[in-house]
Amino acid sequence: MKAQKILLPLVAVLGALVFFSVFIVKEVNQAIVLQFGDPKKIIIEPGLNFKLPFIQNVVFLDSRILNLDTPPAEVIASDQKRLIVDAFARFQIIDPLKFYISVGNERVARSRLATIINSRIKRADLPQANSDAIYRRMQTEREREAKEFRAKGAEMAVTITSTADKEVSIILADANKDSEIMKGEGDGERNKIFAEAFGRDPEFFAFYRAMQAYETALIGGDTSLILSPDSEFFKFFGNIKPKSQ
Repeated sequence: MKAQKILLPLVAVLGALVFFSVFIVKEVNQAIVLQFGDPKKIIIEPGLNFKLPFIQNVVFLDSRILNLDTPPAEVIASDQKRLIVDAFARFQIIDPLKFYISVGNERVARSRLATIINSRIKRADLPQANSDAIYRRMQTEREREAKEFRAKGAEMAVTITSTADKEVSIILADANKDSEIMKGEGDGERNKIFAEAFGRDPEFFAFYRAMQAYETALIGGDTSLILSPDSEFFKFFGNIKPKSQ
């Protein structure tokens, strides 16, 4: 009984030592044995391995090709159109020790890679066939927009021209109206002056009217007149008498 009491704790201690000393590296993993955080051993091949219990610990890293799917990012194209780019990357841990020293674990590595990928997205390339189709569609769309702009411009030009012509017509009509009014007022004033002059001196008024007729008929132009010397038209040429007092 005493032997059993002694053996059971020993077996338990040995079992614990074995449990904390043995670790298995799977085919999809690679391992780094650390002693108080300092790398001591790198294990790439799968299988059963040992470490110092309570002193050493093991960090497992994936040896497969890993996928990184970043959140969709908005990109401004050269034509100022906004595109949503959903980028992804694939990576593999080739050097476990360098990876551990650089980033520590896979979570930090994914975060850094996502930042790098998003910052390097400058443009979105498409296959040539798709690019040609998209460019043709963009060209058609731009031509349609250009036609719409030209049509709107022509419509605006017609509207502006019509408005300007209307305003010019109104201005000219008002100017002609004012001109006719002023002309009528001037003719009325002139007739009034003539009437007053005729009332004061009928002979002078007749002489003045005759001089206007001479000026109109004889000065300038190529008109020929055949008149009798004793015509009424020439009565002031040889029969000018001073006004009696």
